[in-house]
Amino acid sequence: MRRSIAISMTVLALLAGCATRRVQPPPVVATLPKPAPALLTMPKGAYVGMPIPALMADGRYATPNRNLSADGAVWHLRAALNVAALACRGPESTQVVADYNTLLTAQKAMLASAQTRLASEFKAGGGDWQDRYDDAMTRLYNFFSQVPAHEAFCNAAAATLTDVQSVAPADLPAFAAGRLAVLEKPFTDFYAAYDAWRAQQAAATRMASVTPFTPRPLVVQAVPAATPAAHPRLKLDPSAFADAGTVTQ
Repeated sequence: MRRSIAISMTVLALLAGCATRRVQPPPVVATLPKPAPALLTMPKGAYVGMPIPALMADGRYATPNRNLSADGAVWHLRAALNVAALACRGPESTQVVADYNTLLTAQKAMLASAQTRLASEFKAGGGDWQDRYDDAMTRLYNFFSQVPAHEAFCNAAAATLTDVQSVAPADLPAFAAGRLAVLEKPFTDFYAAYDAWRAQQAAATRMASVTPFTPRPLVVQAVPAATPAAHPRLKLDPSAFADAGTVTQ
């Protein structure tokens, strides 16, 4: 009996200790709001509503240098470097012109055959192939003449003209295919920057056009306190309680 009482007292003591133990609440972790994205500035040389090539499904822009044959790559390379020799000015302009003229001499046969075979590709399309060819060349020269990317393009063209001096005629098509991507990168980088700026502006315009919800003000009317109804009070005539044994004469 005593042992049972002792065990019971021990259990009660343990339970009492558990009951009085304070449980620490979990720490409060402050959640900081996400910082607002940095505002982009319009790329230098751009303007609102500026038309640029479409971004294709493969993530590349629709430039005149897409889907070219080997001969097309050679002739497009020649056109890009021709623009550089005519339009690039600065400390390296003299060297650019000299390197371009050297290219025309060293690769004369390869360039001529590439132009002939490229023209044959247009002829195979039927119709007025000469007009299509001339239009394509006009678009090509206009592409490499775009002012916003002019400086970066001239730098890339100068490096390309230096490197092409050591390229054998048989290797020129492969060299042209690789360097066209380098020569058009200043322009596609400009397109990407303008696209990013334009997308941010469109998102800001959409947010500004959304009318924020303004809750209606809650009007609280005071309710008068209830007034208890008055209980009727009867006035008693004292004469009604006169002694019945009293006789009024």
